[in-house]
Amino acid sequence: MWFLIKHLTLVAVIMGIAEADGLRYDYYQDSCPDVEKIVKKAFLPILLSDPTAPAAFLRLMFHDCQVQGCDASILLDSDDQNMNSEMRSIRNFGIRKRDSIGHIKSILEVVCPGQVSCADVIALAAKESVSFSGGPSIQIPLGRRDSTSSSQQMADAHIPSQSINVDGLLNIFMAKGMNLQESVAILGAHTLGVGHCINIVDRLYNQKQPPEEETINLGFQLLLRVKCPTKVPLTNLTFVSNDITSLIFDNQYYRDVMNGRGLFHIDSIISMDHRTASIVEEFAADQEYFFEVFSSAFVKLSSSNVLTGGKGQIRRQCDQVN
Repeated sequence: MWFLIKHLTLVAVIMGIAEADGLRYDYYQDSCPDVEKIVKKAFLPILLSDPTAPAAFLRLMFHDCQVQGCDASILLDSDDQNMNSEMRSIRNFGIRKRDSIGHIKSILEVVCPGQVSCADVIALAAKESVSFSGGPSIQIPLGRRDSTSSSQQMADAHIPSQSINVDGLLNIFMAKGMNLQESVAILGAHTLGVGHCINIVDRLYNQKQPPEEETINLGFQLLLRVKCPTKVPLTNLTFVSNDITSLIFDNQYYRDVMNGRGLFHIDSIISMDHRTASIVEEFAADQEYFFEVFSSAFVKLSSSNVLTGGKGQIRRQCDQVN
């Protein structure tokens, strides 16, 4: 009974936050009532043809929301009008599936012209990616509008680096309304996908970091050195799976982190920091609890600093302003 009360209270809080941001769960009830069904139908062939797509869509949303807010600015291409695309930033290295968002948007334009934003398509694609991969089915509010600007400089400044520490992590996610548990849960998105060698070689070959700052399983470190044998990767295409179930959304990430098999610097130190270690243990032991807290964190992230009402626009094509 207590679990049910706690769950219902959490849902009520999330819905209240979303309403305060100008988003609604029934936003397209009149203008495009089948929007989620249309997105899901268009999305399914993409996922079936590319098992790595869920990780790509999830990362796309994360990177979009870090710069200016969840406004599809990451989809804009550079132009001759001082538009300097976020995709030029090194922090967006490896970002994929922008064209797939444009494809889904083109289908919506036939059914509901000028109604559904590219920003909402990104959010819907990300939440479908989570559930398709075995994670929770997350209900998200809609009504985001699209940005008319994109900035490489802002991407450079606001997308976290691979060397971010716990203080930096908490500053970023708590600024988006997350509590401590949610800030650790949102990192669980690392359970999907891969990490490129270019982003982890400093952990393997930089001796300036004090060893007490992080822990790494010796066998895992040797494996990473085999996968990434040089400090300067021979090619940017070399990568390592984030965890041993990199195509499944589960709590394996936290189990790996506790065993010294965290791929990134932040993955290692959250299992050691006094503020986050016990939360990592809870998520490793209880997948259902992780799913519940991740769902809350996902709604808060995807609702952060959005454009609503008369702000921004509904782009007809996701890669350019109207």
